[in-house]
Amino acid sequence: MTKTSTCIYHFLVLSWYTFLNYYISQEGKDEVKPKIFANGARWKYMTLLNLLLQTIFYGVTCLDDVLKRIKGRKDIKFLTAFRDLLFTTLAFPVSTFVFLAFWILFLYNRDLIYPKVLDTVIPVWLNHAMHTLIFPITLAEVVLGPHSYPSKKTGLTLLTAASITYISRILWLYFETGTWVYPVFAKLSPVGLAAFFSLSHIFIASIYLLGEKLNHWKWENVQILQRWKLESVGISASEILRHSWNLCFQWPDWKSPAKHPVVKNIRRNIRVIKLFLALGTI
Repeated sequence: MTKTSTCIYHFLVLSWYTFLNYYISQEGKDEVKPKIFANGARWKYMTLLNLLLQTIFYGVTCLDDVLKRIKGRKDIKFLTAFRDLLFTTLAFPVSTFVFLAFWILFLYNRDLIYPKVLDTVIPVWLNHAMHTLIFPITLAEVVLGPHSYPSKKTGLTLLTAASITYISRILWLYFETGTWVYPVFAKLSPVGLAAFFSLSHIFIASIYLLGEKLNHWKWENVQILQRWKLESVGISASEILRHSWNLCFQWPDWKSPAKHPVVKNIRRNIRVIKLFLALGTI
C-alpha cells in the first residue's frame, strides 16, 4: 500500500502544478497581452506543455494512490501501468530536458532562449518554478517509488513520436506566422536546424535511458525482493536464503565461481535478502 506521506506529497505537487497552470493562464488575460503568447498561445512552448504534462501525470498518480488504498494493488494494474508509462516515457525525460536545455542556453546566451524583456513580464519566482524546480520534483519521484519501464523499443518509439509531433508544430507555426517559437532557431540555417533538432532528440533519448538506469539502480533490490517473497506458493525468505546458499556450493564449475553470472546473481540476491532480514522488513 502506498504510504500516506507519499500520497500527501503527490497531492501537494499536483496542487502546485495546477496553481502554476492557472496563474499563467491568468497572466495571458492581461490588458497588455505579451507577444510571447501570440501566434500559437502558450501551447507552443515546451516549458508550458511540460507544466500541463506534469499536472496530468500527478493527477493520474494521485488517483492511483487513492485507489490503491481503497481497492488494493491487484484491482488497478492498468492505472498503475499507465502512470508508469507516462512517467518513464514523457514526464521524466521532458521535465529533465526542459531544465537542462533551458539553463545551458540561458547561461551561454540568454537572448537565445529567454530575452531580458521577459523579466518585466514573468516574475523571477515563476521562471524558477517553470525551469528549475521541475527537476528536483521529477528526481524525487524517482526516489519515492519504483516505476516499471517498457521495453527500450517501446519507450524510445513513444518518446520519438512525441518529439516529432512537437517539432512538426514548431515548423508549422513558423510557416504560418513567419516567427520562430524560440529566438535560437532564427540564428540557424536549415542544416543547422536539422542538426539542432537531431541533437535535441538524441539528448532527450539519453535522458530517457538515464532515467531507466536510475530506476534500476535505486529499486533493483526491492524488485528482486518482491519476486523472492513468493507468497503464493508459501515459501519464506529464510527458506529461499537457505536453498540459494546450498545452490551456491553445489555449482559444478568451481575453477572460477566468482566470475560465473549465475553464481554472482545468486550471491547478490542472498546479500539483499540478508539485509532485509536484518532490518526486519520480511
